[in-house]
Amino acid sequence: MVAGLLPEMEVNAGHYAGVVVAVIVVWRFLNLMWFRPKKMEKLLRAQGLNGSSYTFMYGDLKEMAQMAIQARSKPIALKDDIVPRVLPFVHKSIATYGKICFTWMGRRPMVHITEPTMIREVLANHYQFRRLRGGNPLIKMLTKGLVDVEADQWVKHRKIINPAFHIEKLKHMVPMFYVSCNEMIKKWESLLIEESSCEVDVWPYLQTMSSDVISCTAFGSSSEEGKKIFELQHEMIGLIMKSARSTYIPGSMFLPTKRNKRMKEIDQKVKASIRSIIDRRVVAMKAGESNHDDLLGILLNSNYKETKKGTNKTSGLSIDEIIEECKLFYFTGQETTRDLLVWTMVLLGQYTDWQARARDEVLQVFGDKKPNFERLSDLKVVGFSSSSVNMIFNEVLRLFPPGPYLGRVVHKETKLGNIMLPAGTFLQMNIILLHHDRDIWGDDAKEFNPERFSEGVLKVTKGQACYLPFGGGPRICIGQNFAMLEAKMALVMILQRFCFEISPSYSHAPHVVITLQPQFGAQLILRRL
Repeated sequence: MVAGLLPEMEVNAGHYAGVVVAVIVVWRFLNLMWFRPKKMEKLLRAQGLNGSSYTFMYGDLKEMAQMAIQARSKPIALKDDIVPRVLPFVHKSIATYGKICFTWMGRRPMVHITEPTMIREVLANHYQFRRLRGGNPLIKMLTKGLVDVEADQWVKHRKIINPAFHIEKLKHMVPMFYVSCNEMIKKWESLLIEESSCEVDVWPYLQTMSSDVISCTAFGSSSEEGKKIFELQHEMIGLIMKSARSTYIPGSMFLPTKRNKRMKEIDQKVKASIRSIIDRRVVAMKAGESNHDDLLGILLNSNYKETKKGTNKTSGLSIDEIIEECKLFYFTGQETTRDLLVWTMVLLGQYTDWQARARDEVLQVFGDKKPNFERLSDLKVVGFSSSSVNMIFNEVLRLFPPGPYLGRVVHKETKLGNIMLPAGTFLQMNIILLHHDRDIWGDDAKEFNPERFSEGVLKVTKGQACYLPFGGGPRICIGQNFAMLEAKMALVMILQRFCFEISPSYSHAPHVVITLQPQFGAQLILRRL
């Protein structure tokens, strides 16, 4: 009889065990998706912060996506505030809840910060406030490398990469800047052979020019292969942005969709191409034939020295890490400069008095001579001169920062100012809102007025962390001197040969495609001088 009861007891035990496991799974899911977020919301509200109420699982993601689609559906007037179009959900949230508030990125709170003292604290403590790694992981196919590593790994990467962007190294790249810029200028001149003026969408030309520059400066003699890499990465950006604009479902990147397959195929091709270039360069280095004038050569040489003096195998970067840094060169090296130049031309096409003022300065310094490093340096260091060109660039970067926001995350309970942030909280520093803040910049904060920088950046900002076109703190953009030198070269050459104004067909539509770009191009009326 006892033997007959054993199978029944085993069945019951198995049933109870299954129930217990199911209860634990459900509890953990509810805790993750409901109880923990509601607890975090309560903690934030108890400290006086206002924000949106948490919605199960999705938070504010659906509303964010809907508002972004609606904002991109039509252009705005030239004099309109661009923030509601560029960051519609953030603009609405801050108008509703205040400059320091919170919204929800899925199940995690996103605390928005536009207070300079708090922003300085975040940027200065990169060990405590880590880079935000949420969202769609496919974006990492573009932005790994120096921007993605943390703590001691970041220190190592930065140390090895730093020599590539030293001003003495950049000096040798100026001739390569000139060649690529000159090719663009010749294309524009060819359009004006029979006409005194013509309409030109300068955006695709600036894209090509900036990609040519990074191809030549990154890979030197292998620049043609570099251009093919750019074409692949350009396609990748389009695919990734389509994916990013939809609500990301964990694990969806592993589904065998047509888009996912193509992205992975591009990623493999880009890595293989860069690896091939690196392998040839390493062989040349061993034979004593290496080129130390391009970014890859400088990086490999710096890495070799660091590895040689290191005490272990992890002292330098692996080949895979070098490949990721090369991909990052490509992405950031051409995005920032082309964005700065296109918005500069759009604004100077509206404010032709400033265009004339900058041209007078250029002709005074260069005449019709070929720009070189020494003459470009006569325009002084960006941010510390009353040069018209420098003031214009500073003002363009204020109004149209390449990265409209910076994201961070805290992994343990952390105090920021007088706010205690629970572990897992996201932070968003809304740079574009900071740059357009009337309390900081005055009543003309949303207007183009380069004169505000006549005494330099430090004077106008009074040392506050309120002007951050390239980020700030120890993790400030390593390539900012590269970007500004290239932009100076291009603008000088354009002003030497052309005057321009906004075309009636131009549609003003700034939008974010990782960086801040013109959605419908930049149509200008060009006239040859």
